[in-house]
Amino acid sequence: MVKFKRILKEWILPFAIEIIIVLLLIKFVFFFATVPTGSMIPTINKGDWLFTTRMYSPEKNVKRGDILVFRSDELDMTLIKRVIGLPGETVEVTSDGSVIINGEKLDEPYVKHPSNKARSFQVPEGCYLFMGDNRAGSFDAREWENPYIPADKIIGHAIFKLWPLTQMGVLK
Repeated sequence: MVKFKRILKEWILPFAIEIIIVLLLIKFVFFFATVPTGSMIPTINKGDWLFTTRMYSPEKNVKRGDILVFRSDELDMTLIKRVIGLPGETVEVTSDGSVIINGEKLDEPYVKHPSNKARSFQVPEGCYLFMGDNRAGSFDAREWENPYIPADKIIGHAIFKLWPLTQMGVLK
């Protein structure tokens, strides 16, 4: 009986506490996401695993260029794409693939495969406009019936690629 109490105190209880802490962190602080499509190539490939921090105040924390995980009610899926348009902005995608925001061309070094899908947007307050880095192969805001994602649908900020190991690193 003394041996069991010692094992309980020195091994089982600390291990149980560690598991509870990890579960709470996963529930409230971060999560892991897998990429469902190739819309973010070459930044992120289909099947990559990402370390993602949960986002509770998108209105205060979202910046243009962030790679975010969000829920699309229209597609009934969780997606990972880059924030292009912020609330209240006018975004124009030209036929040569350039993105113009409030009259200024956006520098997008992460886009390696531009598209000729031209479209204009007026991002409503409280909403964001998302596009994939692989513009030629991304089904994104340029084609959605409702191109704007409300802040309350944003789940997290993808910050680190975990898998494959050969490509592990901070996302930019």
